[in-house]
Amino acid sequence: MSCVTVKDVPADKLIQAYAALLKKQGKITQPEWVDYAKTACFKELTPLNDDWFFIRCAAIARHIYLRGDVGIGALRKVYGGKTNPGTRPGHFRKGSGSVARKCVQALESVKVLRQSDNGGRRITNVGQRDLDRVAQEVAKQTQPEEE
Repeated sequence: MSCVTVKDVPADKLIQAYAALLKKQGKITQPEWVDYAKTACFKELTPLNDDWFFIRCAAIARHIYLRGDVGIGALRKVYGGKTNPGTRPGHFRKGSGSVARKCVQALESVKVLRQSDNGGRRITNVGQRDLDRVAQEVAKQTQPEEE
């Protein structure tokens, strides 16, 4: 398993492992408002997980790794969802732009992302190396033991 990339491992396990790495490194600090911020206008409550900011940063890093040249508007669309207005029909609403922006800025501050010439953000060599290394560790953990 010498050449394992982000595409080769399950997304949920990779995101959890990378979020734990970001938290352990201590380079990214959560903003003060994470305890009472909703992640979208159609949500009723704040996220239940205390580390949701690190998880969102890891998910954004994975998304930009796979797609490249992704802006805040595209991330708002990715994290959008359907409203629940009771008996009336639900409609799509975008996710929070502030949360997406702060996550991207935090990842730029640790040199995982950089601004692209075409607009949006792109993964750096450091970010790609970190994500591939985490993907390799996740692949080793999920690989069935051969005897």
